[in-house]
Formats: sequence, structure tokens, C-alpha cells
Amino acid sequence: MKKFLLLAAVIALGCYSTQAITTTTGIERGYISVSTTANAELAPDVAEVSIAVQTYDNKSMQKATLQNKEISEKVITELKAMINTSNGDFIKTSDFNASPLYTYSGNKRNLDKYQVSNSVIVHTKSIDKVGAMIDKAISLGATNVNSLSFSVSNYENECNNLLELASKRAKLRAEAVAKAVPAQITGVRTMDLSCNANNAVRTQYRMMKSNVLMDAAGAAPEAASTTIESGVVKIFANVNASFFVK
Repeated sequence: MKKFLLLAAVIALGCYSTQAITTTTGIERGYISVSTTANAELAPDVAEVSIAVQTYDNKSMQKATLQNKEISEKVITELKAMINTSNGDFIKTSDFNASPLYTYSGNKRNLDKYQVSNSVIVHTKSIDKVGAMIDKAISLGATNVNSLSFSVSNYENECNNLLELASKRAKLRAEAVAKAVPAQITGVRTMDLSCNANNAVRTQYRMMKSNVLMDAAGAAPEAASTTIESGVVKIFANVNASFFVK
């Protein structure tokens, strides 16, 4: 009976040891890691311009606010008439701020004036009209062009196409390396993808002032509008991948 129990204990111990070895010892699989990119330069077809109206009054916040309201309504009304809402264009308020401004003399704070600022963003596919929009807004009393940016409306599709191209390049590169080793690719181990866009050419805008010349009828020609250089938008796709080999 004792011999039977001892034999059972040895068998049990043997099974436990075999199981431990099995779980801690695995077959290492080799792999090849590669990085590839794909990019494209596209002409932008969407513009966003931020235009602000700032007004001041030395004594009354209410007066500064009313003045800002009058100018802003004129600016927004005219800009709405210049965009095509059926094509996805829109105008939205991005910021409104009303606050007192102070000057300081030593430890004493003195009220200087009241400032009211109203900013709107114009989103439009009519890039050729952006210069005229800026001119119109300024002529009606807008005081700031805070920003101007360009983008492409089919960004997602372009990203997907570039990621597909970069992924194919990654596989071809890994296969070329495996052939030289030699080895054979058996599957994907990891794959990290990213896509981003930036303006390769900085967008610029400037007020153009030309000499006023009289035509044959004695009338002054129409002033040149703000010149817009939209440049190009670059889209970059990056793939970092590793493939199992044997």
C-alpha cells in the first residue's frame, strides 16, 4: 500500500514537472521589420478664413457692443451672399469676447477702455473668392484676419489610397529581404499605420495696392483684390510593419 502511494506521488510530480517545462519553453518565430511611406501633393479645394471685428469705447461697454453688432451684421450678411451653401459652404461664430482693458501705474489699476471682439469662420470651396471676401469684410469694418487655411475635401479617400500603397510597399520590401536571407514570410506580426496632412507651402495673403490710372473715359479702374496663394496640401502615409518568417 505504501509502495503504491509513493509511486502515485512520483507520477504526479513527474506530470507537474513536464507541464511546467512545456509552458515556459516556446518556439521563437523570426520576423522582419520594415518601414515605408507614400505621399501625394494635392491642390486644395476648401478654404477656412477667420475674420474678426473689434470695437472699443472709452466709457461704455454697451456702446462698444452695439457698434460691434452693427458692423458684424453687415460683414456676415455680405459674406453669406458670397458663399454657396448648397456646395457645403457655411459661416459660424468662432469667438465672442467683451472685456474692459486696464492700464497700470505702479500698484494702481486704471480703466482704459472697453473692448468687444466678434470672430467668424468662413468655410468655403470657392477658393477663388476668398480674396474678395477678405476685402469686402475689411471695407465694412472688419479689423482682423486671424487665420487662413486650406485643405482637401477628399482627405479620407486620399489617406486610404496612400495607406494601401504604403502597405503593399512594406510587403514587397519584406519579401525582398526574406529572399536574400533566405526565408519565407508566413504572416503579419504587427502593423502600425498613420496618415497626416500639412501645407507644404505657407498660405499667404496680402493687400495689393496698385497705382490708380485713369482709363480713356477718365474713370479709375477697380482696385486689385487681396491676392491668395493657396499652395499645395501634402498628405503623408506611414506604415511600420513586421512579418513572421521561417
